[in-house]
Amino acid sequence: MTNPSRAAPALVSRIAASLLGGYAFIWGFVSLGIAVLVAAGMPYEEAQTLLFLLAFLIFLAAFCWAYAAASVRRVWLVLGGSAAAMTAAAWLLARALV
Repeated sequence: MTNPSRAAPALVSRIAASLLGGYAFIWGFVSLGIAVLVAAGMPYEEAQTLLFLLAFLIFLAAFCWAYAAASVRRVWLVLGGSAAAMTAAAWLLARALV
C-alpha cells in the first residue's frame, strides 16, 4: 500500500508533466518543423498546417507516455530537455534564414 501523502505530489507532478511538458515539447516540435520545412522550400502556410495536424497526434503520444513511463523524472527530462533543444534549434535556424 502506498502512502497517500507521497502519492499526491507524484500524481500532481505527472499531470503537470503530461500537460505542461507535452505542450512545451509540441511547441518545440512545431517551431523546429516549420523552420526546417520553410528552409527546404515549402511555403510557410503549408508547413504550418502540416505541423499543426501532426501536433495533435504527437501531443497525444507524449501525453499517454507521461502516464505510462516508470519515472516522472525521466518524463520531465525527456519532454523538457527536448522542448528546449528543439526550440533553440528552431530559433537558430530561423535567424539563419532571415
